[in-house]
Amino acid sequence: MSAPVRPAAVAEEVLRARAYLVRVAEPPARATGRFADLVGAVAAAAAIQRGDVPAAVADETSARRGVERVDADLEAAAACGARLLVPEDPEWPHWPFACFGLTDRTDLAPPLALWVRGPGSLGELTDRAVAMVGARAATGYGTHTAAELGAGLAAAGQTVVSGAAIGIDGAAHRGALAGGGSTIAVLACGLDRAYPTSHAGLIDRVADQGLVVSEYPPGAVPARHRFLVRNRLIAALSAGTVVVEAALRSGAQRTASDARELGTVVMAVPGPVTSAASAGCHELIRQGALLVTRAEEITEATGRLGVELAREPERPRRRTDALDEVQARVHDALPPRAARDIAWLAVEAGLDQATVRSALVELERRGLASYHEGRWQRAGRKRGGG
Repeated sequence: MSAPVRPAAVAEEVLRARAYLVRVAEPPARATGRFADLVGAVAAAAAIQRGDVPAAVADETSARRGVERVDADLEAAAACGARLLVPEDPEWPHWPFACFGLTDRTDLAPPLALWVRGPGSLGELTDRAVAMVGARAATGYGTHTAAELGAGLAAAGQTVVSGAAIGIDGAAHRGALAGGGSTIAVLACGLDRAYPTSHAGLIDRVADQGLVVSEYPPGAVPARHRFLVRNRLIAALSAGTVVVEAALRSGAQRTASDARELGTVVMAVPGPVTSAASAGCHELIRQGALLVTRAEEITEATGRLGVELAREPERPRRRTDALDEVQARVHDALPPRAARDIAWLAVEAGLDQATVRSALVELERRGLASYHEGRWQRAGRKRGGG
């Protein structure tokens, strides 16, 4: 598979310099990123190769600075249909990544570059994006909910961002794909690997309909610390993060923590109070996360202010809902079986007889009261009635 042909938006030397940087600096590499921003990617790469860099940059790059795999990495990416996206490219998501400037945490830094696979533009897809994360050991309730929310967000034109993991992640991607929308999978390994392997087909479908993204070069293997580092990108690429199911200690909790630190909206879906799989969601809600149950509520929280408002859910209606206070009191006083006269009803309702008589006329008109030989009783529910 060859990489999609795109106009050359970035100089070849810049692209090669960035390919070198993402190979030698293990993410999040905050010092290296700042050094590249200060002197430029080409100069930063040359300085690292010489070993002539500040101590903080040396700490992040000295172990690999002699590794020269730029050509091999670019060729391996092209072989699997991927390309290198760099901050100097107009497609780079500058606005979403601006949130990294809101925190001083060293583990929350923008990537040096991203390997991307798929036809979508990362900048455009993240214009209206929502992250959805949760437990790998998800329950049937969790996977069903994630798929429904993913499909609803896709129908609203929002991009679903997740990590392609087993459980909630996979369900969120599938829901978005089924809804005909775009989705982004952020991996913790090279794009020439499918992880988990059981999701190889799903990852291919995501690449066909959206983007698969990683800051790790081809050949990079998944590792525990890389999943935690990867989570910051899922949070940063989205206007908000929804946690569908999460235990009290989980990667989804970490993603929510990153999202909160980066200033984006944190949302959580409640579950059964007896479910350990939802205990983390309930904790997030207690800490201030927005409780959501419908895609419309997520869109309202992350969409255009005052425009994408969630409609009120349909509520069950009773025939007595339209009654005023007096009519409701008289209706409550009406016995369902034995009919009573107006004097009895007046005492029961605590109203004068003239007021009761007027209310009874309206109740009869609405089919809520029946008159029998000078006495009144509650009318039975009409067949087919509301």
